[in-house]
Amino acid sequence: MPTTRHYDIVIIGGGIQGAAVAQAAAALGYNVLVLEKTALAAGTSSRSSKLIHGGLRYLESGQFGLVWESLKERAALLRLAPSLVRLQPFHIPIYDQTSRDTLTIRAGLSLYALLAGLSKGAGFHSIPRRRWGELDGLSTRGLRHVFQYWDAQTDDQALTRAIMHSASSLGVELHCPAEFIHARISGEICEIEFLENNQAYQCTASSLVNAAGPWVSQVAERISPAPPAYPVELVQGTHLILEGSLDKGCYYLESPQDRRAIFALPWKQHILLGTTETVFEGAPDKALPLVSEENYLLGCFRYYFPDHGATVRERFTGLRVLPVSRNNPFGRSRETHLQCDSPESPRIVGIYGGKLTVCRATARKVLHTLRPSLPVRIPKADISQLTLKLP
Repeated sequence: MPTTRHYDIVIIGGGIQGAAVAQAAAALGYNVLVLEKTALAAGTSSRSSKLIHGGLRYLESGQFGLVWESLKERAALLRLAPSLVRLQPFHIPIYDQTSRDTLTIRAGLSLYALLAGLSKGAGFHSIPRRRWGELDGLSTRGLRHVFQYWDAQTDDQALTRAIMHSASSLGVELHCPAEFIHARISGEICEIEFLENNQAYQCTASSLVNAAGPWVSQVAERISPAPPAYPVELVQGTHLILEGSLDKGCYYLESPQDRRAIFALPWKQHILLGTTETVFEGAPDKALPLVSEENYLLGCFRYYFPDHGATVRERFTGLRVLPVSRNNPFGRSRETHLQCDSPESPRIVGIYGGKLTVCRATARKVLHTLRPSLPVRIPKADISQLTLKLP
């Protein structure tokens, strides 16, 4: 079996999390290999709601740290990737039957703006009643108030490619398609086997990062000794792309069925509608949108835009990795969990969960965790100054 070189870090997974870790590690001078079995952003990283946002709804569950971190990262990505991350106006309509009243929403938006500080897009305001008729056919029956605030949109797949392009320019090796087969931890060395072009290869590394997204637990099972397990559930989020357009921006809606948050967003001259939260059991490759999810989303859209067409052009679903809990998926923490094989001298770090918006912050945490096991290197760049763009 051919043996390749030794790396400081081998990363399994070419989604947004793996790409961000690769870029941050290479910027610090580390020698990095990324193994991606299919294609960059082939999984959840291309099946998200396409938002770079602070997580307004997380304020209600007290996740202030996550919101602050997300808003900080939103500001950084707006600065570093202006061609890929753009501010969009978001509208929150409040109706007679809306579960949160005007004062509650105003308080939440005020805190959101405060946490955003002086960054671009931090403010909000009310849309005057005389302009409600301009809001893309939004129903005005029982409408009491409309707030407008700002968050950002991106092309998640393009952003992943841009970050990996930056990583490659810093010396990262990307093998794609290449499937991780097995890793064995022997003292201070990780011995790794992978398959590429039907040929088995071996390499060694000082550390291994499991950034396999929905496949994170399956990858962990291929490592010996097995790292400590972290109990998670996969929760699928389905999106629909509808015919038509939304010319005035994005809409933050409350599902009339169960009061969950639903987004209706402009997307490439069409409408992106999502998302759902359905516990998924089975192989991640087999996740598909359900008819019940489509009916749920269309019911919400028709409720708020009764005169708008709702012809479905496309359906897609992504899988979130959430901690096992008795709570429903919507109420669970969105904090990313890093699972190590050893707290004192970690060789393995598994990324469980992870938000698109904070991928770069997660990468910094991964490298901080691995620092005791990594050699001393001379940094090459400061990622806070590296612009992100497609090649």
